[in-house]
Amino acid sequence: MNFESLGLIEPLLKALRTEGYEKPTPIQQQAIPIVLQGTDLLGCAQTGTGKTAAFALPVIQLLHNHKIDQKGKRPIRSLILTPTRELAIQIEESFKAYGRHTPLKYLVIFGGVGQFPQTQALRAGTDVLIATPGRLLDLMNQGFIDLRQLEIFILDEADRMLDMGFIHDVKRVIAKLPAQRQSLFFSATMPPEIQRLSATILTNPKKVEVTPPATTAEKINQSIYYLDKAEKKSMLLHVLSDHTIERALVFTRTKHGANKVVKDLQSKGITAEAIHGNKSQSARQQALKNFKNKATRVLVATDIAARGIDVDDLTHVINYEIPNVPETYVHRIGRTGRAGASGIAISFCEAEEVSYIKDIQKLTGLIIPHGEDRGQVPMPSFDINKGLPAPPEHSGRGQRQGQRHKGPKPGGDRRQGQPKGQSSQGNDNRSGDNRKNDQRRNDNRNADLRNNDNRRNDNRNSSGRSNDSRSGENRGGESRSGDNRRTNNRNGNNRNNDSRRKNDRPANQPKTEQGNSASQSPGESAPAKKGWGSFFKRFRS
Repeated sequence: MNFESLGLIEPLLKALRTEGYEKPTPIQQQAIPIVLQGTDLLGCAQTGTGKTAAFALPVIQLLHNHKIDQKGKRPIRSLILTPTRELAIQIEESFKAYGRHTPLKYLVIFGGVGQFPQTQALRAGTDVLIATPGRLLDLMNQGFIDLRQLEIFILDEADRMLDMGFIHDVKRVIAKLPAQRQSLFFSATMPPEIQRLSATILTNPKKVEVTPPATTAEKINQSIYYLDKAEKKSMLLHVLSDHTIERALVFTRTKHGANKVVKDLQSKGITAEAIHGNKSQSARQQALKNFKNKATRVLVATDIAARGIDVDDLTHVINYEIPNVPETYVHRIGRTGRAGASGIAISFCEAEEVSYIKDIQKLTGLIIPHGEDRGQVPMPSFDINKGLPAPPEHSGRGQRQGQRHKGPKPGGDRRQGQPKGQSSQGNDNRSGDNRKNDQRRNDNRNADLRNNDNRRNDNRNSSGRSNDSRSGENRGGESRSGDNRRTNNRNGNNRNNDSRRKNDRPANQPKTEQGNSASQSPGESAPAKKGWGSFFKRFRS
């Protein structure tokens, strides 16, 4: 079958010959006649099967044949809603290429850039509008977009809309569309949520399903390597050491991971650029242009940009990190092996990502073979285990918790370049000197403590007598003779107790703040606090 048999008009056939298209793909063979009949379509086809041409060619023909007589700016007659900026730009390029010999006008709008050039183009009018949901709703709310004369609505990559959380925006857009319209619904996968959404958009649709949902292209040679996380960098460099790989598309899960991979590759002299949501639209477009022109050998991307990367003759896709959404794997490797060409998809899997691989294999119904078994990439010098790895052991800088140290413990004063014998002898000499110094310090300390105890005892006795005499004079209703006797007895007890404590206390034991020994024998009375108060009062006066 050729394109002429599909009933396409000559301007389109001429453009297809310029593009080098000879035979339609299966999705194009089935979808184009249905769309030309004006019927709603539910298309389920994996990425890279020629899906864009399957709806772009018949839409251009329908709009070209249905000319409207209206003066002024062109009304928007067809709306294509797509999840990402890159995919929107790609679709616009396809419409311009296929419709180059028709008078139709095409416009793409998306966020991340200033809206003024887009609003100016909208004021001039367009027949076909390609848009992302956020910028479309924004400009609709500002009154720049009027969809009342819309004839054909196309929702592309519906499953990706669901993954990115755009479904509510899509529903708000659909609510503002005219009821009388033709609707085309395309999705690479068909989960239940997407089936329910299609039921709200389509009216008596015909379904086209060229391959089972979430299956990968047959001509993509898939393989996987089970690695430690730290080995992924070395493995990537090892794969890229094959200079027959002119270009490679590398996928990471995070923006930070993409930037890190680019930095690692650039440090080894490999030209690489990153494309992700934090990059400006101009930077993303320039990186993609450099990659297409082969000025950049490696393009590192996150999943948000996976659907919009359409590069001719791209042979290698590398999953540096395994996606946690199984459908994303299908879209990633679909960047190679496009339009019937062959391609290679290599995945690096660490222990924490084994469950993701199991989900992917369950979804696709295929067991991804090990790369070494296929002989796809020669094995690097470091060890890579085959099969599903066991949970990794602790690879931190210290020992695992609870593990005993085996072998001799480190020496006390082992210095670099010093023999063990010399180190031990030095320790013995130092220990002897330290014992002598400690003995001298203890002798001096004992002598000082004995002198201090004598002085404290004399001061305590005298202060006790003075303080008690004054307190006896001030105490009402008590005889002075009784006070004197109690004072004499107290002084005698203090002298006896101090004498015993002095003899019993070790010479090198420190005293407490109040003059008592650190350890007090049972039955010994503490010194009177009045004596200490009088002692400090005498120094203050």
